[in-house]
Amino acid sequence: MALSFNAIGQSHVSFSAAESAKAGQVCKLTANGTVGACAEGESFCGVVTDVRGGVAAVTMSGFVELPYTGTAPAVGYQTLAADGAGGVKTVTTGGRSLLVVQVDSANGTVGVFL
Repeated sequence: MALSFNAIGQSHVSFSAAESAKAGQVCKLTANGTVGACAEGESFCGVVTDVRGGVAAVTMSGFVELPYTGTAPAVGYQTLAADGAGGVKTVTTGGRSLLVVQVDSANGTVGVFL
């Protein structure tokens, strides 16, 4: 039996979308009530799930799967930051401490609870 954490504890918030906001990518606040893409090493507030008509739906909490670059994160609490390409990477300073519950090194994805 395969375990699935999909949608556990997710909460979504609507923000204005900067042009750089893309579905499936981590995001940060870029102005009052507006989210956009993160540069490498920056902390992120959530994951953009959809962008329509200048509005971004952002997952702010709960389980999400994200692409990662660099060394594969280990399971357990890890400090992650934006990788500058929409995904995340493990860092020693800055970033966010998140619970990593699955790592798929073959596909370069990590499952975390925000």
